[in-house]
Amino acid sequence: ISPENLTLNLIDTGKGISAEALEKIFKPFYSTRPGGTGLGLPTTKKIIEAHGGTIEAQSEPGKGTKFSIRLPLKIS
Repeated sequence: ISPENLTLNLIDTGKGISAEALEKIFKPFYSTRPGGTGLGLPTTKKIIEAHGGTIEAQSEPGKGTKFSIRLPLKIS
């Protein structure tokens, strides 16, 4: 937490995401899973951006993935 933002890092040690797939994961209808709709991450990104925030993904195949969500802190 900083005076201006809250940053949430979600990290796993799973199989990771390829560089090619990483470029597409926030695009609607992109999915690598059978039966996947490809709407989860694009919807998540839209909601975060509607609140003035950002979401980024970093991944290394075979080692895992990190999603960083940054939201502005507004004190009323």
